[in-house]
Amino acid sequence: MSIATIDVHTVVLFVHILAVVVGFGVVFTYPLLDAYARRANVVDLVALHRFQVFLTSRLIQPALLVILVAGIYLATDGERGYSLGDPWISAAFAIVIVIGGLAGAIIGPTEKKLLALAQRELRQGQKPSDAYEREAIKLARFGGLASLLIVVALFLMVTKPGA
Repeated sequence: MSIATIDVHTVVLFVHILAVVVGFGVVFTYPLLDAYARRANVVDLVALHRFQVFLTSRLIQPALLVILVAGIYLATDGERGYSLGDPWISAAFAIVIVIGGLAGAIIGPTEKKLLALAQRELRQGQKPSDAYEREAIKLARFGGLASLLIVVALFLMVTKPGA
């Protein structure tokens, strides 16, 4: 493909894929980072949760918006013959909306709670409390669900079942 043949659809597709990679790639490292921080000390847990809170608000949620807007453009531009009514597109949009809801209603607030608990426990010289562990389990479960949904959406986008 020569540079002269690159069209708007291709550029928007690139932006869409880039937003997925940049916005969601990091969340697949969270279980490894959590395991590392737990082996070290509470200071590392504070840093981990500060990092998560920052990335959720400044990277992941904005990336979700770019993914959604670019996806709507790609599904409605008519150039490739796809439409919002295609089941694989509808399912992917539903997944993006669910992930956005999880991030805003559960994941983000839980990350903030974990940060506050880790900071308090660091000041008190404690190991992670039961309250911390409950919130950590909640974050792991909902974070795992969000990661699974990302993989399902990616599968739908690549395979386009029924198209």
